[in-house]
Amino acid sequence: MMSGIRGKNTKPELMIRKALHARGFRYRLHCDLPGKPDICLPKYRAVIFVHGCFWHGHECHLFKKPTTRTDFWLGKIARNQQVDATAHERLRIDGWRVATVWECALKGRTRLNFDEAIDTLSAWLPTDSPELTVRGRDDASDEPA
Repeated sequence: MMSGIRGKNTKPELMIRKALHARGFRYRLHCDLPGKPDICLPKYRAVIFVHGCFWHGHECHLFKKPTTRTDFWLGKIARNQQVDATAHERLRIDGWRVATVWECALKGRTRLNFDEAIDTLSAWLPTDSPELTVRGRDDASDEPA
């Protein structure tokens, strides 16, 4: 089953790349940087990570604690979180700005309007702000389940 899980060119990543390109942003995909960012924008000295909520342990409705091999999976997710934190710290030390787009911002009941998510990202890129996190809405109670 694990062989079917993609690490690159995931649907959320492709959606973001296509939208950024349409808005005139040019990027690189294979930057030799800590954490292997999904998108690298050298002109803006910025990188973008597109994280799956399960694999990176995001506390949202898309993360479900595994019911089998729980210790293995929680250990794996904890290691992923540690690698993420270390990579973000090294990137910041090296002068890079870091954006993280969570899967829940793009799908599920808490998703943002896609244009709203891309607007947020596009507005952040030309600024000097060091970090950005794009996640799903905190409260989706106004939507039907």
